[in-house]
Amino acid sequence: MSVNIVVVDDDPGFRRIARLLLAARGLNVVAESEDGASALAAVREHRPDGLLLDLHLPDHDGVTVARMVREEDTPPRVVLTSTEQSFWSAEELEQAGIESFIAKDRLFDADLKGIFHPA
Repeated sequence: MSVNIVVVDDDPGFRRIARLLLAARGLNVVAESEDGASALAAVREHRPDGLLLDLHLPDHDGVTVARMVREEDTPPRVVLTSTEQSFWSAEELEQAGIESFIAKDRLFDADLKGIFHPA
């Protein structure tokens, strides 16, 4: 079974790298978004299994986007990324429906397939 992912980041270079890393781990990137509004539209259109979501977006922060996505009928697993450590508490992230936080410089080493694969 294919695991479908939407990558959300305002940096096209990071989206390209994330796409390559996810594909190398056997995950299928079905869409890319550069802001929260287009991320929500992509989730509604593609119904992905996962969302690799940047914390800092031009229109909303990633936690706000995760909260909006959580309201969908079948919300995807959400992994938050950033170049800096999240200032949100683990409890706040969990309440927003965020599975985990991965610093962008640790993405290469992360078990992305394990995080995004449906249980």
